[in-house]
Amino acid sequence: MKETKSRKRIIIISAVLLLLICGWWALSVYIYNNNFNRRFESYEPLMLHAEDFDGLQRTKHMFPSNQGQMLTGYMYRSGDNQRGIVVMAHGFGGGGHNSYMDCANYFARHGYCVFAYDATGNDESEGKGVGGLPQGVIDLDYAVSFVEESGIFPDLPIVLFGHSWGGYSVCSVLTYHPEVKAVIECSGFNSSSDLIEAGGKKLAGNFVYAMMPFIKIHELIKFGKCAANTAMDGFKNSGSDVMVVHSADDDLVPIEYGYDKYYAEYKDNPRFVFIRFENKGHNDILNDPDNTYKDQFNEGFDKWIAALDYDCRADANKDRFIKDKADYIHRHIDRAEWADRLDADLFDKFISFYDEHTAG
Repeated sequence: MKETKSRKRIIIISAVLLLLICGWWALSVYIYNNNFNRRFESYEPLMLHAEDFDGLQRTKHMFPSNQGQMLTGYMYRSGDNQRGIVVMAHGFGGGGHNSYMDCANYFARHGYCVFAYDATGNDESEGKGVGGLPQGVIDLDYAVSFVEESGIFPDLPIVLFGHSWGGYSVCSVLTYHPEVKAVIECSGFNSSSDLIEAGGKKLAGNFVYAMMPFIKIHELIKFGKCAANTAMDGFKNSGSDVMVVHSADDDLVPIEYGYDKYYAEYKDNPRFVFIRFENKGHNDILNDPDNTYKDQFNEGFDKWIAALDYDCRADANKDRFIKDKADYIHRHIDRAEWADRLDADLFDKFISFYDEHTAG
């Protein structure tokens, strides 16, 4: 009788534990999907246009990714003196490659073709949502293969450029494309789980660590080997030269999740170049710190909001404010200033780095 009661107790406890684990797993996946399996569109009033840049030409190309979803990319050119093809991978959450069109223009004006595309679930590319962070590596793998194998583009050395999510992607993809000559990664992270951990710690503290095993399992089930592959794996599986750029005050991708790891392992390796800033943050790391146009525009925008004759935060005024905000931006933004905010000194270093590894 006692053994029967003991068995029942064990069964009940085991069932409760199993339910708790399954419930926690389901919650972890729900939070992951709510943050990373969404569709992202660029904000139209602030979008860049090829016409914003003198002499920039582009042609549209579509290519499939892993599940047949069609991705949209553009080949950017400016002049005929092309030394290589820069394949660009964009960041997460702001839409597709549009935010980096100024980067494409800079590379194009300095002798490179640039292939920039919208990842799954972004802007002009198909997909109800991104799916998850490893999808960035998968899409980049297909993009590089498309450039190399389609026969549409000139036979030139391939180099990569990526910021944030794109920084992780351009390094991780080296495992599958060791032929890439050089990589520049800015504000990136080593593994897909790093960004989740960094963001989760800010919101939930150490509580996030209880979710990480389930999130990693979810990514492995969904993305297979790509989920486990890291930037460090890419470095080990290729001979590509790598430039790593990060700022110590980055609060979206803390420096210890990327730059610090790479520096500890490769600081004495001649393949690697490290550029560390102290106060350029995350989203502005590519911009000229002395260019104040964004601050000036935001100051004027804040004054406009303060002068509104209605509460823009009220739900009843939501649609009205969306329309009025877009109208204000269209009427007041100086597109030439908005499109010319890059840190020219930093990008000259990028050009020199690419030139060194595409020559001959």
